[in-house]
Amino acid sequence: MEGIGWILTIILGGLAGWIAEKVMKSDHGLLTNIILGIVGALVGNWLLRLVLGSTLGGIFGQLVVAVAGACILIWGYRLIRSKT
Repeated sequence: MEGIGWILTIILGGLAGWIAEKVMKSDHGLLTNIILGIVGALVGNWLLRLVLGSTLGGIFGQLVVAVAGACILIWGYRLIRSKT
């Protein structure tokens, strides 16, 4: 997450992971939500830079990117798990 501190990153990661958990109708714990949100933000920002050449700025923009990235991660995990 660009331009925000570690504590805000953890808070936004937890919130993004929780929102993604509700959107994708899955059940995770707090630590998993934080990790999903932070890694989801990394994935989302990477995809945005790849496609658009830039990313969304600000706290709200990063929250949206993190939720979208976390949803992609949950979807990918389900896809891999269903094939095994």
